[in-house]
Amino acid sequence: MFATLKRTAKMFHIPTAAEREQAYVNGATDRFDLEAREREVGQGRFQRRGFAL
Repeated sequence: MFATLKRTAKMFHIPTAAEREQAYVNGATDRFDLEAREREVGQGRFQRRGFAL
């Protein structure tokens, strides 16, 4: 029963910002691409931005 519940929970898992950053950096094809991606992550590309009202 718990295994089914765990599988169902994994289906609806929304990746965190850290998981998205890691996946993005891991997709680099060479050293220069890796450096550019690390710079983008460092600049806050994956940070959530709220709406100003």
